[in-house]
Order: sequence, then C-alpha cells, then structure tokens
Amino acid sequence: MSRHSDRARLALARLADADPALGALALWCGHRDGDGPTRTSGDTIHYGPEFPLLPIHEQIGLAGHHVLHVTLRHSARMAAMAARLGPAFDAKRFNRAADAIANEAILAAGHALPRPCVTLASLLPKDAATALSDWTVESLYLDIAAGPGGRSGDAAATANAPSGDGDLDPAPEGGSGDRAAPEWRAHAARAFETGRLAGRGIGRAAARIADLGTPGIAWETVLRGLVTRAVSEGPRRTHRRPARGWIAMEAEARRNGGPSPVFQPGVARGSGRPRVVVGLDTSGSVDDALLARFAAEIAGIARRTGADTRVLAFDENVHAEIPMGPSGWETAITSRPFRRGGGTSFIDVLARADDLDASIAVLLTDLDGAFGEPPRLPVLWAVPAPSAPDPPFGRVLPLGV
Repeated sequence: MSRHSDRARLALARLADADPALGALALWCGHRDGDGPTRTSGDTIHYGPEFPLLPIHEQIGLAGHHVLHVTLRHSARMAAMAARLGPAFDAKRFNRAADAIANEAILAAGHALPRPCVTLASLLPKDAATALSDWTVESLYLDIAAGPGGRSGDAAATANAPSGDGDLDPAPEGGSGDRAAPEWRAHAARAFETGRLAGRGIGRAAARIADLGTPGIAWETVLRGLVTRAVSEGPRRTHRRPARGWIAMEAEARRNGGPSPVFQPGVARGSGRPRVVVGLDTSGSVDDALLARFAAEIAGIARRTGADTRVLAFDENVHAEIPMGPSGWETAITSRPFRRGGGTSFIDVLARADDLDASIAVLLTDLDGAFGEPPRLPVLWAVPAPSAPDPPFGRVLPLGV
C-alpha cells in the first residue's frame, strides 16, 4: 500500500477544478492505494485496482462520493450506531443508507457515478424531490430496518437495489465518540461556501443535505439520564403521609388560630428502593423492533440503579402488570401476547403508577389518547412518531433515531 494514491492523482486534480468544494475537502482526507475495492475507513480513502480503469468522469464522481463519506463522518457514525444497537446492527444496511445519501448529493452536484448505484430516489421514489433535505443516514437506516411499515413506505421493498455495498468501514476508535466532528463541520462550512460562490459543484446543493446537520443526542442516552436521575434523587416523597415539619407547623397554626401551612409530602416508608413504572401502549403504534430496543434500554437502567421496575400494559385501562427481574426483558416483553387495538387513555395507567409510588412513569405511546389530570410523579412520554401532539404535562422523548 503506497503512502499517497497514484491511482487517484488525476481524478483528484480534475475534482478540484470541477468542484471547488469537494476539491477543498479532499485536501483534508487521506488518500492511499489499497489492495481491495475502493473504500473509506475513518478519514482515509483507499483506492482499489479497479479505480483507474473507470472513465475519468466516473473516477471524479466516485472520489467525490468517498470525500463525502469522510466529510459527513459516516465511518464514525457507523461505529456509533453499531454501539447503540449491538448485535442487531446491520453493517450492510448502514452502508446502503450512507451510499444512497452520498450518491444523491454527488448526482445533484452534476457528477457521474459508476452504475448501478443506489440513490435516495431509488429508495424513496415518492419523496425523491425532498429526500436529500429530509433524511440523515441514521433515520434512513432505521426506516429501512422498519420494513414496509417504515416512514418511507418503499424503502424496505427496494432495500436490495444495487448499491456497491461494502465501501465503508466503521471508525477505528469504535463508538466512543467522534472528536474530529466539530473540525470537519468547520471544513465543510468553508468549502461549501466556496463552492456556492463559484456556482458549480456540490456547493449549490449543500444547503439541501440534511445529513450535514449536527447529529442529535441518541434517545437512549437521554432516556438513560432522565430515568437514572429520577430514581437517584435522595429519599422518595409521598403525598400519603405529611412531612414531620408540616405536622409541627399545622399544630402550631391550630393553636394560634392561624392559616394552615401548605402541605409538604413526607418520606416514603419501606426499603427506599426506587421504582420505575413503564407504561406500554398496546393499541398498535409500537413495532416489535422499537419495543425490543426500548426494553433493552430500560432493562439496563434497572440493572444499574437497582430500581424495582413494573411494566403496565394498557389501552383504555391497564390490562397486565409485569414485575420485571434483572434479566429476560426483551423476551418477556416482545413475546407476550398483549391484546392489541382499541382506544387509548392514560388516566388509569398513571393512577396505577401513582398507587405504586413510582419515582417516574415512562410511557411508550403515540400520545393519541385521553390525558386526565397531571399525576404527582414525573412523566416521560417515549414517542415513536416525531409528529405526535404535545401532551398537557410531562416531557416528550422522540424515539425516531
């Protein structure tokens, strides 16, 4: 393997002239000649023996494709997604999603690519006009994984379209975080502005690439922090018994004929072991894949915090209560034949969570139901649909990506 790529020398020189933005970004990438097919690994592009055999216009487009993989941090994001999903992660599917986004952007910039190649237009024919501005590699990966019920509708049916799979390796550092991401965002901002001013190449399409945006914090991380904080905040309070200080103030007020002080809840009796109530809406809005990921994350929180965890399956009323042990979560939840369909109401499940003296109630639902009065305990709405209505109380956590 050579230190610099001789195979890509001509294509990179032509790329700098044809596309000032991609040419500038290519200067920050590593370029090497490799033994296998052309691929991206971290910040380095390895050009295979087949690369110089392509027509020069396809060499330019393919080099730009891999420069985009580096710029969009696809290797690091692949490693992060693999860390999130564990054994369920499909590297080939992630490659497909990353290739579709990079190829769509390269074609929008006016470059050519070796055929056949997968594009957003081939995966999402109904949304082709806006796909580049609507999808990130993570959301597209999860949509393809969701099957025919996914948001794209057609993604699963066309997931086996030709794509040149396998041209992306996960970052060598794994899912420990991409420290170079802020630097690359700065590189991209400068390069795309140069391309926009030049009026040619990908600079014209950069504003439409949603995958350029700063990726949000994974919902698993947010869920972990919120639930762990709720079950770790000192002694649990209960409105069933008053605080000792309140009793003394109430007695003093009665002796002096003064107004009664505002009620102060006391400390809950018992072992003090915190409790998490997980409400599972069984009306049909949660698919099995998302349910398994959600169950695995809650199981991990329960093991780390030692919280007593109860699952309440509900539609209009609670119809099953499952005390969960330290293991077997995924099987216990996803294999249970809960009743499906019917309406949804959160009144009974939140009242039951209150009766159980839970530290927090986490409800996995589409928020399409009757809310009732706010309960005394914190409520976290874990919502699969990003367009769900705003609830009158509690915090919403979208689970889309």
